Amino acid sequence: MTDVTDVNAAADVTKDAGAGGGGGADRAGGTGKGAGRWDDGLIARRAGERGARGRAGGRSGLDGLDGLEGLDGLDGLDRATDGRAAGSAHGPTDGSGGWDGLGGTGHPGGPDGPHGASGALGAGETHTPIGGPYGGALRVRLDALGELVGLSRTRLEGSILAEAGRVLDEASARQRLSSRHTVVAIAGATGSGKSTLFNALAEVPISETGLRRPTTSAPIACTWSDGAAGLLDRLAIPGRLRRRPLAGGDGDEELHGLVLVDLPDHDSAVTRHRDQVDRVLGLVDAVIWVVDPEKYADAALHERYLRPLAGHAEVTFVVLNQIDRLPGDASHQVLDDLRRLLDEDGMALGEHGEPGATVLALSALTGQGVGELRELLGRFVQERNAASRRLSADVDAASVRMRSAYVADGHPGLGERSREQFADRLAWAVGAVAAGEAAEREWQRNAGRACGTPWLRLYRWYERKRTPGGEATSSEVLVEEELTARQRVEQAVRTVAEEASAGLPAPWAHAVREAAVRGAEGLPEALDELAVTVGAPVGRPPRPAWWPAAVLAQASMTLLQIFGALWLTGQIVGVLEPGLLPPVLVMLAGIIGGPFVEWACGAAARGPARRYGQDAERRLREAAAGCGRAKVLDPVSAELMRYREVREQYVTVSGVVPLAR
Repeated sequence: MTDVTDVNAAADVTKDAGAGGGGGADRAGGTGKGAGRWDDGLIARRAGERGARGRAGGRSGLDGLDGLEGLDGLDGLDRATDGRAAGSAHGPTDGSGGWDGLGGTGHPGGPDGPHGASGALGAGETHTPIGGPYGGALRVRLDALGELVGLSRTRLEGSILAEAGRVLDEASARQRLSSRHTVVAIAGATGSGKSTLFNALAEVPISETGLRRPTTSAPIACTWSDGAAGLLDRLAIPGRLRRRPLAGGDGDEELHGLVLVDLPDHDSAVTRHRDQVDRVLGLVDAVIWVVDPEKYADAALHERYLRPLAGHAEVTFVVLNQIDRLPGDASHQVLDDLRRLLDEDGMALGEHGEPGATVLALSALTGQGVGELRELLGRFVQERNAASRRLSADVDAASVRMRSAYVADGHPGLGERSREQFADRLAWAVGAVAAGEAAEREWQRNAGRACGTPWLRLYRWYERKRTPGGEATSSEVLVEEELTARQRVEQAVRTVAEEASAGLPAPWAHAVREAAVRGAEGLPEALDELAVTVGAPVGRPPRPAWWPAAVLAQASMTLLQIFGALWLTGQIVGVLEPGLLPPVLVMLAGIIGGPFVEWACGAAARGPARRYGQDAERRLREAAAGCGRAKVLDPVSAELMRYREVREQYVTVSGVVPLAR
């Protein structure tokens, strides 16, 4: 918060600037004495412009707060010095965008600010990103996460992919900003002393402390180096709440690149404060949780923050403050109990060289342990990988939340057995077995017509004439009786869909079943057409090579019967010499030989008839299976292939190395 000292300083700057701008230049560092390295006179010119504008409007710097606005410009100096990066990344580069041409959302100056802050690039210069591309495993995981979201967008609900989309957006936004800075937030409960710790780290009273609650009502930032304007804009921290540590931070080389943010109380009675805490915690690179001996085990802290953020242990500091209030070794006991609670929360502790959260005790009021925290923060900041570690933890958290949408139970899919059973069900529904049997009987009837005795064929013709409707062939009647049963087809489709989706996550199982249902539309009609065109025999069955010999033998037997009958008749009428035995033997040979030839031909025709029926059944079965494969199995397989693709991407996102099969 801006205190009275800030307002007085603002008034001083305004009055000096209003004197004509030259005095403001000297005060702001135009002579090289007042502000050290700020010797370019930029602040003086801005302050002079604001002071002149304040005087022209008839208002004093203190009354109109123009001076305060000019003082805010000091906090935004790093925005101007880093205008090459942040200005071109967020605003126009021709200098016409004004002070807020950098794209900051929180600066109160707005369009009224002086021009030229973002125009430091010049008209002919190009922008070079100040962030760096993610490398190594993180880049692979982010690419896989993008592919995962793209492949899943039409299959999963938006709420499932919302977290992944947020992580990708944050990764893209953070990549465009400075990779030389590390944003660390100080969070804690009411009265935990986080603002006192914030001031102790900055070595200057920046954040207001006191007994009034809540003391901190908005995030306050302290930067140890230039170039962090874009990061602070992203956090929506206005320029009036941006500070520099004592001596500009030049003496803190180990903290060079640190951006420290003091947050409101996470348990504040004001809802707006809690919302700000949640928003900023989702954007910073690391968090320092400040707890006190009284509320270190607060359920609100552990259940709402520490437990859900347990996967972010590597970018988490947990500080037990106010140990000066504990007698003797009580601080060690409380610290051990705090470690136990963190372990129950699932947060790994960085002990014995293992990665995890840093836990330590200190007293921000007396300074005990603050130096150790500064040293740890310095090493943490100089590693320059906090943003990547935070983002990697975000990817881990997103993958855990999406696990139920991508991880299947068992090994779902369409095996050979399921495909064969589906083909068998369709074959049964289309009447392939009945069609094969009908073709076999047709072969045998054809053999009987060709090799049977003429008297038997004459009798069968007579029977057909006597039977109403007997002219229709039995094969045609069979085809009409064995048309595809719609219920059997639907049952076959439901069964194969259930087998294919068994064990799949609910969204993908639903997609597989929908693909099967869509493919089943029109399948019964297509199978009906196959039953007529493929199942019914076309013309007479082909005859084997021995059929002419059999026909000749049967004709010979018939001729013997006729010859014997004529011979016997001639003897009876006296035309021929009497001799009963020879004509009777000839007739018996024809009478017995005819049925024998027919029986022999029937026995010989069983094998070819069976093969002919099996061939007809196979053709209809293959046609039905092909139709079912094109309409049902292929769409189902496509959905399963899509699931396997997203599963592979999810494995990459989760960072798990799949085992070799």
